[in-house]
Amino acid sequence: MPATLENNIGYCFKDKDILHQAMTHASRVASPSSADARITSNERLEFLGDRILGLVIAELLYRRFPHEDEGLLSRRLTALVRMETLARVAIALELGASLILSRSESDTGGRKNPTILADACEALIAAIFLDGGLKPVQKFIHNHWEHILREDPTPPKDAKTSLQEWSQAREFGLPVYAVVAQSGPSHAPEFEISVTICDLPRQSATGLSKRKAEQSAAQVMLDYIQTQNTSNKD
Repeated sequence: MPATLENNIGYCFKDKDILHQAMTHASRVASPSSADARITSNERLEFLGDRILGLVIAELLYRRFPHEDEGLLSRRLTALVRMETLARVAIALELGASLILSRSESDTGGRKNPTILADACEALIAAIFLDGGLKPVQKFIHNHWEHILREDPTPPKDAKTSLQEWSQAREFGLPVYAVVAQSGPSHAPEFEISVTICDLPRQSATGLSKRKAEQSAAQVMLDYIQTQNTSNKD
């Protein structure tokens, strides 16, 4: 695995173990068939990688768009660090083939699961940082996010912004987000966030940060609205 994966990444690890950890999903650690009790999942690396990606992309945007205000930069940042973008990069790097999963997770399509791919991509970013420092991880992120940044010169609207604009245009007021539940270890908590608008059914989603969970919940609500609009046209 390492040689092919490293070729795809464009970075050669000094510590192969940290690359192995970055590709190890929690299901493999929890699997009863695991022969090595020392195996560690990529969850801690994912936590770190999320923050590193945000920092590097934020600096890139700050320098690339010197005349944009904080709101526009935030919209660009959200679009570039969201799960869908991470999964897209992971697919381009063929991370799915290198994931270390439990047999059941693999058999149920885990290698193509966008959430698992996105998490592995974040873990990979952290692994590069820990193995080589800031410069190689900046190079990696710039190489694999630059073309995505160039695809649309206008600041994209994230799910929360789109939902807010939809709601206010109909005089429903602002969407209301609330924490429904929190689970997982303290170093990698998972949040369930709900969103409500007027008398629409409440929608909810989970994420490894409140920001991610809110974005996911907003997208679920937008998908629900789109489904209702489509049904009403039929």
